Amino acid sequence: MLQRPRKIMRTTILSLTLLVSGSAAALSADPTGDWRVADGVANIRIAQCNGSTWGVVAWEKTPGGLDTHNPDPAKQSRPTLGMPILLDMKKKPGADKWEGQVYNAKDGQLYSSTITPVGSDQLEIRGCVLGFLCGGETWTRVGPPIPSSPANSMARGVAPKSVSAAKASPAPKTTGSVNPSKQSGQKAAAGQSPDSIGDVCLLPDVAGFSH
Repeated sequence: MLQRPRKIMRTTILSLTLLVSGSAAALSADPTGDWRVADGVANIRIAQCNGSTWGVVAWEKTPGGLDTHNPDPAKQSRPTLGMPILLDMKKKPGADKWEGQVYNAKDGQLYSSTITPVGSDQLEIRGCVLGFLCGGETWTRVGPPIPSSPANSMARGVAPKSVSAAKASPAPKTTGSVNPSKQSGQKAAAGQSPDSIGDVCLLPDVAGFSH
């Protein structure tokens, strides 16, 4: 008579274990959030915007950078803060990997790129020029995943005229909360608010889908 309750209990425990494991796997495969680049000079904020994944510079160790190496003279004076780094990346079917382009501000070039979450706290970035000359690095999570919002699906065609206009938009934010213990030192060093970028999807270069 005692065998059936024990069997039911074992089945329930197994189901809960699978549910928790599935939730952990889903979290580990989420590339959104704030990430510290390998050399520590910047944080990249990644979010889903209109079905694509975008990443922009959300914090700089040395503020005031400009995109001086951009081949387009009109963009050489634009601030690197808020500048798209990961462009229009799409999830690869059947894999926890996103493919698109990465912009390297050090040489002003675009590279074919993939991003792959490793666990919940690391992100592997790989970029190649014309299928060769590949290289990569690992970023470390400093901010939690970013939930979706109506702004994500409405990004196209509603590009504000400036970053300040984007901040003033009444659309819900997608930035989530930033871990204050990891960001407080950055704020003191750079004099920047951790949320100075706000919603990635409302930044002009992302909302307009141009670079």
